[in-house]
Amino acid sequence: MSDPTSPILSTPPAVQLYTVREQLAADRVGVLAALAGFGYGAVEPFDVLTDAPGLRDDLDAAGLAVCAVHAPVLSEDVDALFDGARTVGADTVIVPVAPPERFGDRDAVTALAAELNAVASRAADAGLRLGYHNHEFEFTDVDGTPALVVLADALAPEVVLEVDTYWAAVAGQDVPALLRRLGDRVRYLHVKDGPVTRTDPMTAVGAGRMPVAEVLTANPAVEWRVVELDDCATDVLAAVGDSLDWLRDNGFAHPAGGGSDR
Repeated sequence: MSDPTSPILSTPPAVQLYTVREQLAADRVGVLAALAGFGYGAVEPFDVLTDAPGLRDDLDAAGLAVCAVHAPVLSEDVDALFDGARTVGADTVIVPVAPPERFGDRDAVTALAAELNAVASRAADAGLRLGYHNHEFEFTDVDGTPALVVLADALAPEVVLEVDTYWAAVAGQDVPALLRRLGDRVRYLHVKDGPVTRTDPMTAVGAGRMPVAEVLTANPAVEWRVVELDDCATDVLAAVGDSLDWLRDNGFAHPAGGGSDR
C-alpha cells in the first residue's frame, strides 16, 4: 500500500466537518487549523448556507480543499445550496439523507431516483455533480435486492454514491462486497469505525470492528475517502487525529503537509 500511484493515495485525506460540529461552532478557525495540522488536506462541509464566504476564507487560510458538500437539495432552496457549494469550492453536492419511506418499495425508490436525476440535471447546469449518501435504512429488501442497489440502477449515469461504510455494516451488509457490486457508481466513502451498532458511539478509525483495510481496497473507482464520526465518547479531535494516524501507518493516506501536529 505504499505505492504513491495507488488510487487510494491519489487524493489527500479528508474529514466530514459534521464530526467536529460542536467545536466548529466555538472556534472555526482553530478547528480547521487543527485538522490541517493533523495532515488532512480536504474537508466535506455540511452547511453552505449560513456563511459560505466566511467558511471559504477560513478554509483557504488553513490550506484545506473541499472534496464535496452535504446539502439537502431535495427539501431546501436548490439554487442557494448550489451557490454555497460553488462558493466554498466544491464540485460535488451530496444529498445527506432522504426519508426512510422513500426506500420502502420499488415504486418509492424509482420515484426518488427520478427526483435525484432531475436535481442532477440542474446541478450539471450549475457546473456541479450530484451524489447520494446512505444511512442504514437504504438497505431494506426490495424484491430480493437492497434498496440502495435498486436506487443505483435507476439513477442517471452522472449521479454518484457516497457509501457510508459504517451504516451499511450496521444494516448487515458485507461492505467490501457491496462496494464491488456498486462498481463505478461509488466515488466517495465515509470511513468510520466502532462497535457497528445503531446507538453506541463510534471510535477512531482502526479502533473498532469495521474491516477498514478490506473496505478501502474493495473498489478502485472511489475518488475520496472521508473520515467521519457521527458521535464519539472520547475527545473527538483526538479521535480524528488518531484516525489519520492509523490510515497513514497502514498505507492508506499521505498526510498533507507531512504529518501530525499533535
